Amino acid sequence: MLYALAGTLEQGLLYALMALGVYLTFRVLNYADLTVDGSFTTGGAIAASIIFAGGSPWLATAAAVIGGLLAGLITGLLHTAFRITPLLSGILTMTALYSINLRILGRANVPLLRADTVISRFNSWLPLDNIYGASLLGLIIVLLAVIGLYIFLKTEIGLALQATGDNEQMIRAQGVNTNHMKLLGLALSNGLVAISGALVAQNQQFADAGMGIGMIVAGLASVIIGEALFGKRTLLQHIIAVVCGSIVYRAVLALVLRLGLAPTDFKLLTALIVVIALASPQVRTWLGLTKNSRKRGSFDA
Repeated sequence: MLYALAGTLEQGLLYALMALGVYLTFRVLNYADLTVDGSFTTGGAIAASIIFAGGSPWLATAAAVIGGLLAGLITGLLHTAFRITPLLSGILTMTALYSINLRILGRANVPLLRADTVISRFNSWLPLDNIYGASLLGLIIVLLAVIGLYIFLKTEIGLALQATGDNEQMIRAQGVNTNHMKLLGLALSNGLVAISGALVAQNQQFADAGMGIGMIVAGLASVIIGEALFGKRTLLQHIIAVVCGSIVYRAVLALVLRLGLAPTDFKLLTALIVVIALASPQVRTWLGLTKNSRKRGSFDA
């Protein structure tokens, strides 16, 4: 039971960085970015390749972040410089990254068994062989990411980034270059996604070309579950809710797995969770459970 709890917690925390990246584009920037599926793999591929070649795992993780930043910039340039729609620009980058990731890996799968990773190094610093070592490392990194993201979004640039997502025309009239804000937001988002991919690859001790498939949907599920369960009244509460949503989402998957669902059905389950969450307001309206619907029904009567 302890091992299952530790596994769920570490998975939720490591994937929470990816969920924060999705939150940055989906909620803050109001940009439907599909680069996530490719940049997640890019982070894992870069980190695994450097570690497999004997490089420092810390350097490998830092290089993975740079790879994610560049992936986000490419998507942003396709949209801002060439006027390609947000959805299509993300699809194009994601498609290109599949071949790039295979080039980085050099094969379909790179194993990291018995390799020196940031997680193994962190565990070696602990006084005992702790099964919660990866969870503790993930918690530290997530806390730093939450604090850093909150402080950044409270700065003048961060407020301009939020305003770009809220009302692009209004903030452009105030003299803010919204194209630069989009480039910054997309780069930061995919940087967070890439570091999540790098840590997940090191935790599971391998990286493969398909490890990022469906990450955008998993990220959306984490964001939506967090908002529904923990609220979003303040900025800090919203950010923390995304992290908690990632942990709850992974716990749901672990529970369903223990109930007998095949792991191959996880993507289907994830899609169903997102569909239910997104469709619930409309269903409530149809059933007359919203305040507006009740008022309208009384007026019509």
